[in-house]
Amino acid sequence: MKDLSGARTGFARAGTPMKHHFDQPPEGFRILPGRLDRPAQEALLADIRAVVEAAPPYRPQMPRTGKPFSVRMTNCGALGWVSDRAGYRYQSVHPETGRPWPPMPQALMDLWRAVADFPHPPEACLVNLYDADAKLGLHRDEDEDEFAAPVVSVSLGDTCLFRLGGLARADRTRSLRLSSGDIVVLGGAARLAYHGVDRIYPGTSTLLPGGGRINLTLRRVTPAP
Repeated sequence: MKDLSGARTGFARAGTPMKHHFDQPPEGFRILPGRLDRPAQEALLADIRAVVEAAPPYRPQMPRTGKPFSVRMTNCGALGWVSDRAGYRYQSVHPETGRPWPPMPQALMDLWRAVADFPHPPEACLVNLYDADAKLGLHRDEDEDEFAAPVVSVSLGDTCLFRLGGLARADRTRSLRLSSGDIVVLGGAARLAYHGVDRIYPGTSTLLPGGGRINLTLRRVTPAP
């Protein structure tokens, strides 16, 4: 990942927000609106609460500046993504507790099998916790060694304004709103597309008692055997 602090510098101009679809989505980009119904969201939220209890959220830092992200983060699975003054990387233990990441919930493994169209399992699930004023700057997921596998993203809680660009930072961007239960798949030509979260819309979901948004992103990190 690059430039995740939430700073708006370097952003291309966003397009008009659209609900749940692009008129001409890039190849490999899929959105599955409402793929998880409310009971499935509640069950997954219970799983994620157990993950957060075992692996407390931390606030990543930008490597060059030490500036903290506006989102808090944790991970589950064999590997977890971290960012600090030492750089962006995947590692097998929590950066603060030193303990291994908790296992990935079976519901996420099943979801990957259902939507990823990739024969090998994910190795990491990033858990991003957004407060009402959090955002995620335009970036692309490029710290993995396996780009044939997609990134699968799950939204829980308040709606966000998601922005998708192209393979170059200066490419035109388009925006849409992602609601609780929506799933996005970034694969094929869209696997290395720039993307980000411009804002959260507080009060748009009752899933999280205190409000906010949780985003889960499943990744395959190492080359498939």
